[in-house]
Amino acid sequence: MLAFIGGTGLTRLEGFEILNEKLVDTPYGQPSAAVLEVGHSEHPQRSAFFLARHGHPHGIAPHAVNYRANIWALKEMGATAVIGVNAVGSVDPSLHPTDLVLPDQLIDYTWGRASTFSTDSAVEHIDFSWPYTASLIEQIVSAAKSSGIQVRQGGVYAATQGPRLETAAEIRRLANDGCTLVGMTGMPEAALAREAGLEYASLCLVVNPAAGVKAEGAPDREITMADIEQAVLDGMSNVRQLIATLVGEQQQR
Repeated sequence: MLAFIGGTGLTRLEGFEILNEKLVDTPYGQPSAAVLEVGHSEHPQRSAFFLARHGHPHGIAPHAVNYRANIWALKEMGATAVIGVNAVGSVDPSLHPTDLVLPDQLIDYTWGRASTFSTDSAVEHIDFSWPYTASLIEQIVSAAKSSGIQVRQGGVYAATQGPRLETAAEIRRLANDGCTLVGMTGMPEAALAREAGLEYASLCLVVNPAAGVKAEGAPDREITMADIEQAVLDGMSNVRQLIATLVGEQQQR
């Protein structure tokens, strides 16, 4: 069954009915929130799981998210594929607020996070050459087309530590490294999903140009939370519609 992890601006799925709610006990502690099984009135024979990455209401910083418990809980509930919804900044100046992007690569700049299910006695070296599942990305692209929603395929997600935003020099470094998007929650979520044997993709909503990123000739501009919140508000309607379409295109439960 398909599962969604909601990030900033997506702590609940408006328009969906909660069919079941369970706070799953895991070997790694409590997940960010209860796992919800949700359904949509347009697709009464289908359901999906939903978990708020930052809790509900939003209150857990990116570096403090219990990523291991979240992924474990979704697998325990029966999820087979996970789509993480991420609010991101654009390192690529051709990307603009409210754009939706499906990255195909990532670079991890985080540190100190509990990032693996492996232990000293059971080490697993996963193949992480391609961190996102191509077939799941294609499902999202197909759902976007049928919903009339534009998504851009491809890009490199830079996972930074947070919770502060990056400096302009750091963003220049990310651009030099080939990154096109920057966020704080893409890792270790993707790697843990791979370790758990789950398909995984990231649906990124651009909410601001990253520090120092601007159109040629445009003046420097401060990044404000008001601008980010407005982009989240404007862009999440497409995210919710896309989720509803993906739920409807699943096999019947």
